[in-house]
Amino acid sequence: MTAPGALRAATGCHGVRATARIVAESDGRGRTALPVLAGEGPLALRRTRATGPEARVIIVGAMSAPLGGDRLAIHATAGPGAVLHIGSAAATVSLPGRAREQARYDVTLAVGDGAELHWLPEPLIAAAGSDLRMTTHVELAPGARLVYREEQILGRTGEQPGRLTTRLTVRLAGRLLLDQQLSFGPGAPGWSGPAVLHTHRAAGQLLVVDPAFAEKPARIRVLSDDEGEAVLTPLAGPAALASAVAPDGLRLRRLLSASVAP
Repeated sequence: MTAPGALRAATGCHGVRATARIVAESDGRGRTALPVLAGEGPLALRRTRATGPEARVIIVGAMSAPLGGDRLAIHATAGPGAVLHIGSAAATVSLPGRAREQARYDVTLAVGDGAELHWLPEPLIAAAGSDLRMTTHVELAPGARLVYREEQILGRTGEQPGRLTTRLTVRLAGRLLLDQQLSFGPGAPGWSGPAVLHTHRAAGQLLVVDPAFAEKPARIRVLSDDEGEAVLTPLAGPAALASAVAPDGLRLRRLLSASVAP
C-alpha cells in the first residue's frame, strides 16, 4: 500500500489519480450491508456506527487534495431497498499545487428502486490560486429517495477565492430532473456582481427527491435576512431545490437547513 506522501511524490506535476467506490445493498433483514467500500490515495473511506436500517460512510482526506492536476472520483451505489448516508470528516480544500492544470473531482451516484441516499459532505473551499471543476451525476430509479447537499466557500479567511466550476445533473427514471452549472472566481464572468453572489462568499444548494412530493409538492419559500438569502422551489418532478447565498459557511448551512424545515 502506497503512503499518501509517496503517492504525491511519485505522480509529480501530473497530479494524483484516485477513485473511491461504495456499494450498499439491503441484507434482507432490514439493514444495509456494504459489500464494496474501497478508497485510494486521498479518498479514504470509513464505516461509522449507524442505527436503524442505514449504513453510514465517512470520507476522510488522507492527504491534501485536490491540487492542480489531480483527478479524483467517487462512485456510490445504493441498491434497491438500501439506505446509505455519506458524509466527510472535514471540509475539502482545493489548492493550487505545483501543476498549473485544472483539478477534477467527479462524483457518480446511483440509487435503486425504494432505496435512499443522503449525500451530505462538509463544504468545498476554493483557496486562492486553485482551479477545480467538480461534476456530479445522479441516476435515480422510480421510487428512489435522495437528499443531496453541496456547499461552496470562496476563499479561506482573508484571501481571494480560487476558480471553481460545478455541475450537477440528476435523472429520475431516465428523465432529466435537474442540470445546473455554477462558476465562481477569477475568469468567471459576473460571479461577484449583484445578480449572482454580490458581497457573499458562500453558496450552496440542498436537493430533496421524494416520491411523497408527487402527492404534495413543496411550496415556494423565501428566506432573507442580514445573513443571506435562500429560496425553496419545487421542481418538475417529485423534488424540491433549496438554493442559498451567505457571507460564510456557518450561515449558509443555517439557511439551507431552515429552507427545508416544515
